[in-house]
Amino acid sequence: MTHPTYHRRNSWTAHVGTIAIGGDNPIRIQSMTTTDTMDTEGSVAQAKRIIDRGGELVRLTTQGRREAENMRLISERLRADGYTAPLVADVHFRADVADVAACYCEKVRINPGNYVDPARTFRHLEYTDEEYAAELERIRQRLIPFIAICRDHKTAVRIGVNHGSLSDRIMSRYGDTPEGIVESCMEFLRIFREQDFTDVVISIKASNTVVMVKSVRMLVEAMDREAMHYPLHLGVTEAGEGEDGRIKSAVGIGALLTEGIGDTIRVSLSEEPEEEIPVARQLVSLIPECAALRAEAEAAITDDTLTLTLDAPDWETLQLKAAMTAGALLIDRKATKLVIAPTSDSKLASVDATRFTALADAILQAARIKFTRTEYISCPGCGRTLYNLQDTIHRIKAATAHLVGLKIGIMGCIVNGPGEMADADYGYVGAARGRISLYRGKECVEKNIPEEEAVDRLLQLIESDRKEQ
Repeated sequence: MTHPTYHRRNSWTAHVGTIAIGGDNPIRIQSMTTTDTMDTEGSVAQAKRIIDRGGELVRLTTQGRREAENMRLISERLRADGYTAPLVADVHFRADVADVAACYCEKVRINPGNYVDPARTFRHLEYTDEEYAAELERIRQRLIPFIAICRDHKTAVRIGVNHGSLSDRIMSRYGDTPEGIVESCMEFLRIFREQDFTDVVISIKASNTVVMVKSVRMLVEAMDREAMHYPLHLGVTEAGEGEDGRIKSAVGIGALLTEGIGDTIRVSLSEEPEEEIPVARQLVSLIPECAALRAEAEAAITDDTLTLTLDAPDWETLQLKAAMTAGALLIDRKATKLVIAPTSDSKLASVDATRFTALADAILQAARIKFTRTEYISCPGCGRTLYNLQDTIHRIKAATAHLVGLKIGIMGCIVNGPGEMADADYGYVGAARGRISLYRGKECVEKNIPEEEAVDRLLQLIESDRKEQ
């Protein structure tokens, strides 16, 4: 299948408070706070920093009814200070919390993987067609009252599917596949369509860029077949931090943006949330240029090698431009080798050639082609995070960077923990405040370790396994 380069896909428009997403509207930029949502002052201050950097929507986690109700106070404080950006409540596991949040927020995110279905356990379940239909009716009966609340309060909805939190029900019938990810979304969309509720935005996220891109494309095709055109939110979840997080995000998000897919984006970095905004804005600004470069580069691929000769005002722009241009071509395996060089008149022409080689390797790894370094699948953090995420990532990186080809998941909580890092070799997951659980693949091998011991215990686990091998 060929995918055309940039021509903005026509989607319906969803109204979210003061802004509109989709249609002919600009691609919207958003981020998510990392504060405890019960910390009103801290949440307001962080939301302001996000908005001041250019964020157009701010998402906050709402673990329970208290957090959902406190969104009213956070909103009031922001509005009183002249900040009008819509607030989005992020809900997992508690459908009743979504009902409360819809009364106070401009948008509520629900996750089909755990809105009605229980948390993922990796159990295989057997359903007859009649039993499966009954489960869908149970979802429908729970969604209809929520939709009514959203309609009454003019609250938009984000249906946010995460590869890491697909339900056991979906996994049992469709497997861990893009088809299953898409059907998880479509089950909910059909109910919203039946109820004639159109202020809906969809997201399909994964830490694996290939899964993310293929799933979103498949979702677009599925919606088109059923005459649906809801706007799309794009993101690579658990992308990491620093150069790796930026490159991984640019590969996945950029592949779709250069095909005209995407109405709002978030670059999920394990950094302060306001630092995500300039990266996202730059990706949007690069769309026309990278789409044109992608078309030129595809025509020039020879001997399975994609060669990019690029100009950029600085190194980070070059990183994003290269990753965004190459993303779809590598994900689609139009090429499996990559060479990056500066134009002769570029400001970066004097940069050592080894940096361009390292950049090419990082992009190939982000596209799941060639692994030359340790991969860290780390979440950006939110109010659910149960330990100091950024410090922990740096400690784990410092201790494991030499383990070429190893994949380590570093997750703040259990929401996407075991699922999103399902293909990781090891996982470090927040289990409770100050407590960590360690995973080998999908298996939890040590539970509720004190945080101060957990990094050392992870390293001991890795070293013990390596000795046995």
